[in-house]
Amino acid sequence: MSDDSRTPEHPAPDRRSWLERLSQAFSGEPRNRAELIELLREAQGDGLIASDTLKMMEGAIGVSEKTVADVMIPRAQMVVLPADARFIDLMHKVVESGHSRFPVHGEDKDEILGILLAKDLLRGVVSDGGPASIRELLRPAVLIPESKPLNVLLKEFRLARNHMAIVVDEYGGVSGLVTIEDVLEEIVGEIDDEHDEPDAAAQIAAQADGQFVVDALTPIGDFNERFGADFPDDEYDTVGGLVTDAIGHLPEAGEELALGHFHFRVSHADARRVKALIVSVQTGG
Repeated sequence: MSDDSRTPEHPAPDRRSWLERLSQAFSGEPRNRAELIELLREAQGDGLIASDTLKMMEGAIGVSEKTVADVMIPRAQMVVLPADARFIDLMHKVVESGHSRFPVHGEDKDEILGILLAKDLLRGVVSDGGPASIRELLRPAVLIPESKPLNVLLKEFRLARNHMAIVVDEYGGVSGLVTIEDVLEEIVGEIDDEHDEPDAAAQIAAQADGQFVVDALTPIGDFNERFGADFPDDEYDTVGGLVTDAIGHLPEAGEELALGHFHFRVSHADARRVKALIVSVQTGG
């Protein structure tokens, strides 16, 4: 006779998988977000989802708890164009900013007349005679309140195929602007484009133990300048490319290499490239 006392009155400990518990979280009465996130973190800890996937899931869940005011570009940092400016002045400002969309205002910055796309301005300049006024090139501006939930705004952006909205305060004044990129960055993290200058200080971070965490995309020239090194940059532009070439294959996390007076250890890598390195400078003879 079995001595197993786990009868219906004495059930076994709850050994349900995270997937079963996740399914239950979506069925019946709704559970809170904290419990859902905890289940997802357990799944990541068990190796069922990648850490990057977890971050995106957490970001997507967090979007529903934020409003436009949490992510908007404040008025003081907006790049706006005056409607009555000369074409050449507008072109200079567009080129300097590197943006592709610009709010255009009338007599003051609270009078938003529309949105100018850089490509529309370029067409206007190269066309015969060009438009009589910049106003002819403007597209309608979408005005939204600071309190609009981000998840609602993202849906509206997608349905209307719009990429920018002007944020207004309770008095109708312009308080900032928000783009679809601002919302997506809450989900996937920072999105850099070709106009974003890399932050050299952020790419090379000194550690308390005397080592350095180096972003693999750090230009070799910046690395040489920081450490007084003389690694060539004629074949590869980045430190990650230099180390990968020296190792002879796409390295995995933990692989090490000595180059000159430097010791490199791969700290983060995926199936496509090296992401970060731990670097120590060898001293002495």
